[in-house]
Amino acid sequence: MEKKIQVVPSGISLVDKSWGGFYRGGTYFLIGQHKSGKTLLGIQYLMECIKQREVCLFFTTMRPKDLMFHSASINFDFQKYMDQNLIIVIRVSSPPASQTNTDENLVEYLSDIAALVKQYNPNRIVFDELTPFIEFQNLNLLKNVFLQTIEIIEESNISSLFILGEPATSHSKSIVDVLTAESTGSIILEKAENELKIKSGIMTIIPNVGHIEGKYSANYYLIPYKGISTENIRVDKNVETIKQPLEATYKKLSEIELPDVYSGLNFYTIDELSLYINNQIAFYKSTKQKFSIMSFFLEKEAEKSGLLSMNQLKNVIRLSIDRKDKISLFNDKIIVLVLKDENENFNILARVKSNLPVNEPDDLKKMSENILINFVTIDETINTSDDILKKLWVEEGGVIRYSRFL
Repeated sequence: MEKKIQVVPSGISLVDKSWGGFYRGGTYFLIGQHKSGKTLLGIQYLMECIKQREVCLFFTTMRPKDLMFHSASINFDFQKYMDQNLIIVIRVSSPPASQTNTDENLVEYLSDIAALVKQYNPNRIVFDELTPFIEFQNLNLLKNVFLQTIEIIEESNISSLFILGEPATSHSKSIVDVLTAESTGSIILEKAENELKIKSGIMTIIPNVGHIEGKYSANYYLIPYKGISTENIRVDKNVETIKQPLEATYKKLSEIELPDVYSGLNFYTIDELSLYINNQIAFYKSTKQKFSIMSFFLEKEAEKSGLLSMNQLKNVIRLSIDRKDKISLFNDKIIVLVLKDENENFNILARVKSNLPVNEPDDLKKMSENILINFVTIDETINTSDDILKKLWVEEGGVIRYSRFL
């Protein structure tokens, strides 16, 4: 029995009301001017993906911090879902402005997209934005390469949203026309000014395959902390803010309900950590942004003598690393994914020393003698998490390579 083609919610109100959502395995374009809300709409699509507990691969040329700011403006905790492996961010660098054989180089970029999608096998992808990677001179070559790319994605039943800037020249418009002709549908954003100074404009959805409602347009608005909507909104400029008196009251800590996330902050299984490492390896391959893996080992004698326990060392390390770094416990080792460059390893070691629970003058020296450490920094020979973990723990002959923490 053939599988029924699914329509899944997109998180874009006009699309969901008119079309019922996006086709599973469909290819869509979001096209708009600078600051028209394209990235925010892409994040809303991502949010809908998260609601369905699906994995989304997010390609971006933006700095991670800027991406977090964009997400915060519509009340979406981007980092939280990265930590849950529901969002995998691939940061891509735009092709250099002047190169020989430009089309041939761009072919490689598009091929890399398909390779990464096959590697991570997500449910949906967002590419924000694709414009720098499609500026081909040979439009037939562009069409053929793009078709090969999306066919690989569509065969895996992955829904994709490619974001493009509004074409500024006739050649750019021809490029967009070539791509949208191969898509399932398009969303066009046109900015508009309004007296209330709210980001707004006209959103138009254009079907190419299916979606029998056809072309449809509506006004859209950016509602702070909610996102972009085509619902009518009313802003009353005369509303006054009522200030409530502050109450200086204390509560017992036991009376305050805290989210579970605080109990296991930064801690992951070794399988979860491996996913993060693979993501960082892909990030390194495209940006050359280095990272390291550190491993800590506590001599058994330290625990037996009561000098330092594994739990104490684990908490010391947790307090000594950046919040974005990740920790995993594997057998008798504490593994840390350090997202900054290799110099951060020594900063972490310095903080570990200062955070050790020292009671007597000689404790620091004794503890340091019983903590063994090793770290490996990413390089071109490493392609998977297994590669880096093997380098971390063993060398030729199976000898464990640790240095005493002095």
